[in-house]
Amino acid sequence: MSASRARRGQPGSAGRSSHGARRPRPPRPLPPGDTLFTPDPSPVRGSIEQRSATPLLWLHQLPRWLLPVLVVALLVTGLAVAGWAAAIALFALAGVLGWLAAMSWPRLNAQGRALRVLAVGVLVALAVIRGLHG
Repeated sequence: MSASRARRGQPGSAGRSSHGARRPRPPRPLPPGDTLFTPDPSPVRGSIEQRSATPLLWLHQLPRWLLPVLVVALLVTGLAVAGWAAAIALFALAGVLGWLAAMSWPRLNAQGRALRVLAVGVLVALAVIRGLHG
């Protein structure tokens, strides 16, 4: 494709500079709200939020489809393979879901908290079973 075609914005020129290289995607804006952090957190909660801010922002900039695909891949791996490979995949999934649950904990009602604890607990129990009997 010629440089003049890219400058005119013809089909096939989106996201490319005049030299044919892809331009970086602009960062996705943060969701609406006052802050990433809980107002007046406990020292432990504040520390967890401070340490999690960079990974959360990094995850937010990834394509929206990537995290659900990763979750499904870990779950399918945990259920399809046997032994310790299954256990590692399920423990990794439980860790990610537990971390995300901890980050959303202050905004959840009792039912939401119970469901998240149940989901992580089921994944950990399943990982132990798959690891020991797989």
